[in-house]
Amino acid sequence: MGIFGRMRQSLGGGASGQSGVRGMSDTDVAHLEQWCAARVGVEAFVEPQTFVNEMTVVLVANDGEWTRRRVGNPKTARKLGEHLSIPMYDVQKTGYPQRMRDHDERQRILKRRERQQRDGI
Repeated sequence: MGIFGRMRQSLGGGASGQSGVRGMSDTDVAHLEQWCAARVGVEAFVEPQTFVNEMTVVLVANDGEWTRRRVGNPKTARKLGEHLSIPMYDVQKTGYPQRMRDHDERQRILKRRERQQRDGI
């Protein structure tokens, strides 16, 4: 991590003014708020930090559609769940929901069909 990354982290990682979730950008929080409002049965799954990625949260709707955003640390993830009033799970303990994998498979099938129709196969 470079010096500016450390400074950002010590200052709260892009502390937000009006979003109510310190440590996340206002645009990320606004996206997640809108995403939750437009979908039913949303649950959050916290993904651990890796060597390559920061800690992230994946929101999964009832139909399996999902979105992912960085949260930086467990405290920010917990505050996000409280802010959005949705259940949060640790993906290392629960795994990803089957509906998420099913949604991804449906999307692959639809894209393949679209490509085949476009190419005249």
